[in-house]
Amino acid sequence: MHIPSKQRHDVYMALFQDGVFLAKKDFFGKHYIMPINNLFVIKIMQSLKSRNYVTENFNWQWFYWYLTNDGINYLRNYLNIPDDVMPNTLKKPTRRLDRPERGERGDRDRGDRDRGEGRGYRRPYGAPGSDRFGDKKPGATPDFAPTYRGATGMGMGRGRGMGAPRTPGMGMGRGAAPPPPADKS
Repeated sequence: MHIPSKQRHDVYMALFQDGVFLAKKDFFGKHYIMPINNLFVIKIMQSLKSRNYVTENFNWQWFYWYLTNDGINYLRNYLNIPDDVMPNTLKKPTRRLDRPERGERGDRDRGDRDRGEGRGYRRPYGAPGSDRFGDKKPGATPDFAPTYRGATGMGMGRGRGMGAPRTPGMGMGRGAAPPPPADKS
């Protein structure tokens, strides 16, 4: 398939920049970020996958591609990128300066949470100090008696209820005897 070199270059740049690339399995639409036909993106990545430059995952109608080390070297040569530039997936995240450094685990403020050995939310029902439900017991009351009779009170599942009149010929499967002939007197 002939793919314009500018579009191939744009896909390669985005792939090298992030180290990952994704596309919806939609061969007729545009890519969700780039103004490129989605079919071109999928075929470019399929070509890289066949040469083991990317690994592919497919989940919920989306393709996910991850650069391999060979793929990084190939894209460096193709795009003329220096060796000191790395994809974002290989860079170490920078530390956020807006959060204060925390010391050992004991130095943190735990607020009013009880972190003792007998945590209240893990105690069984009725254990000393367990007030999960207070005095109320979980479950239905003793006088609860469920009935399954439907809206008319007839019951008996689908179709006619117990009290409905039986019509001859209804509900008789194949091979059943026909109703008796009517009296002609």
